[in-house]
Amino acid sequence: MYDINKAAVIGAGTMGLGIAGQLANAGVEVTLLDIPASGDNRNAIAERALERLLDENQPGLLHRDFVKRIRIGNIEDDMALLADVDWIAEAIVERLDLKKALYRQIDAVRKPGSIVSSNTSTIPISLLVEGMPESFQAEFAITHFFNPVRYMRLLELVRGTHTRQQVIAALEAFCDRRLGKGIVVCNDTPGFLGNRVGVFAIQTALHAALQMGLSPEEADSIFGRPMGIPKTGVFGLYDLIGIDLMSDVAKSLESILPPEDAFHAVAAELPVMQRMIAEGYIGNKGTRGGFYRAANVANGIGRKTLDFDTFSYRDHDATRPQAAVDAELAGDFTLLLQGDDRYAAYAWRVLSETLCYAAELVPDVNESLVAVDDAMKLGYNWIQGPHEMLDAIGVDNLIARLEQDGRPVPEFIRTAAGQSFYRVHAGRLQYLLADGSYEDLERAEGILRFSEQRRTLKAIEENEAASYFDIGNAVGLIEFHSKANALGPMSMQLIESAVAHASEHMQALLIHNDAQHFSCGADLTSILGFVASGDMQGLDAFLKHYQQTLMQMRYAPIPVVAAPSGLSMGGGFEVLLHTDKVIYHANSVTGLVESLVGVVPGGGGVKEMLYRWAEKEGDVAKGAWKAFMNIGYGKTARSPLEAEPLAMFRDGVDSYIMNRDRLLATATDAALAMAPDYTVSRHGTLRMPGRDTWAEMQDWLAEAHAKGLLTPHDVTTGTQIGMIVTGGDIDAGTELTENDLFDLERKAFLALGRTTETRQRIEFMLEHGTPLRN
Repeated sequence: MYDINKAAVIGAGTMGLGIAGQLANAGVEVTLLDIPASGDNRNAIAERALERLLDENQPGLLHRDFVKRIRIGNIEDDMALLADVDWIAEAIVERLDLKKALYRQIDAVRKPGSIVSSNTSTIPISLLVEGMPESFQAEFAITHFFNPVRYMRLLELVRGTHTRQQVIAALEAFCDRRLGKGIVVCNDTPGFLGNRVGVFAIQTALHAALQMGLSPEEADSIFGRPMGIPKTGVFGLYDLIGIDLMSDVAKSLESILPPEDAFHAVAAELPVMQRMIAEGYIGNKGTRGGFYRAANVANGIGRKTLDFDTFSYRDHDATRPQAAVDAELAGDFTLLLQGDDRYAAYAWRVLSETLCYAAELVPDVNESLVAVDDAMKLGYNWIQGPHEMLDAIGVDNLIARLEQDGRPVPEFIRTAAGQSFYRVHAGRLQYLLADGSYEDLERAEGILRFSEQRRTLKAIEENEAASYFDIGNAVGLIEFHSKANALGPMSMQLIESAVAHASEHMQALLIHNDAQHFSCGADLTSILGFVASGDMQGLDAFLKHYQQTLMQMRYAPIPVVAAPSGLSMGGGFEVLLHTDKVIYHANSVTGLVESLVGVVPGGGGVKEMLYRWAEKEGDVAKGAWKAFMNIGYGKTARSPLEAEPLAMFRDGVDSYIMNRDRLLATATDAALAMAPDYTVSRHGTLRMPGRDTWAEMQDWLAEAHAKGLLTPHDVTTGTQIGMIVTGGDIDAGTELTENDLFDLERKAFLALGRTTETRQRIEFMLEHGTPLRN
């Protein structure tokens, strides 16, 4: 009944623009309206919004051409455009009077059977539809997206008293499959779930840090990656969002939450923030900085920190508490709670207050703890939800410590005493209900999170870097789980063993994980160890094992399918290059970026890209030039659609989907479909361009350097890349095999590894996270 093929968004601000962009990403025709501008161009506001959508720093579109799917207008001249759309999403300012006036305009022109929704998170749905016709109320809902809409996975969906169930079902199905959102159905309560818990956690961390005398660096070293939440921490997050905007968000929640809510204790704007806002220190979007600002404004390297006593910037203190380092390395936030210093006290205060607050929302605000946990994982990028964190601490341990502190224990936490919020029973993952019973955790058909599935499985083999599982239907799965999923010797050992086992016992093999990133590449720390010590023999052995392991995987007698999300860079992308098929998430980022640290792809990346470009161009010499340029510049693609023209995505072989929670099921189905008739496809030899083409490439590098486009070490690195893709000092037409190309990759890598400049680049990247231009 409610098919969504055309849509409209009213409000071209940050959220409305993001929603329009994601609709365009999904292949939907979108009408974007805002208020009319003064002057001759009455659509200027919406027009300028589209320019922001194409921002290179944070593009809202999977491909620039998708902007053509968006038509613009204004709410005075173009309301008639809404007559043929199926879904109208309102995303204007949070003022009830303006929204209600707009709804009357919408209802006058919309077609029967169209859905209307609001992006609000502060105004109850009952007030939004008050006084509107029953037909409008029946087709109205709240669809609360999170910013940036393209990347944030959470959509909170709220039904009104009179909203038809078919409307909710249509929005849920469309936003899941087409927009790629994780749907959390919320009751019509203030702040819903994500912001209610998330802003409480941020405010608690902020107030506790200042009350306990922790510097921004100290607080962010705890309330960040060691806790399993984004690295920005609390002060960095305030800077990122905007100190003025965060202040407004806190005030908004304070105004709508009931008087007895614990949020009021941490809602107040702190004096230092009042001064910062008054004087323009509002964070990253301002010109004066925030809690932090760049030490070198020109290149953004380094940071300075605001000293609260002198209200001036001092040198940034990068020293981290040992507990934070240990917790991050172990991936175990509970290590933060084990000390007796002020850092452990800070971690306990923030965690205990936040987790208790989240537990108090069950069942009155939402009957399911899974909804609360999903809201924080999908909307705030927490690795674990609050109730998963409570299980990690231990419910009885938490209760005992709360009682020791003389603090009340939430009723739902009392219910879990002697047990846990999640458990595995009869091979099923279950979660606790408010009455103390358990229920199976059931996801919608096709949604499968390996982080949940793995709790019901026992690994066939595992080490600290990776694990190998049988996930049923004779399908094996390799999961990376090192820090940033960096790939080192232990990763390759696991792949080698898993491929051997799967070749004998499985129909297919998958490579997938539920981490934020598939793999950020080969372990630079290990490579630096070889380089700094001059152990070229050890480095050569590591590279050779990497190459041969991926070759073994590529020529396994069963299909190998990868399902990555997030970053697949360098050595991580080389893994993908050696699979039969890749099911990408729509926001997957791919690239061979080794040149930025002064080396070459040494795990078959140059080899595979040369084969791909030779086939794509129909000529090895032309393909060699394409590979040379793309690898030399370290080009990356921020979506599969950007990857296709770079030969990183194979049209007709690879595919992509919008919802990352559907990656595993989609990849499993694809692998099983390939299995019955699977045959190995082998690369033949390549007739290499040889020394003359290599000389041309060296001439090009020299000219680019003379123009100031390349640094001296760029030229050195590019020369080695050219050597691989041409074959080097050989006659044109000389045939080389895959193993010959592997040998050239290692030769080039070792040559660069002997240079001081490469060592400097690797050290700089590890310290600053940005390339050194030497």
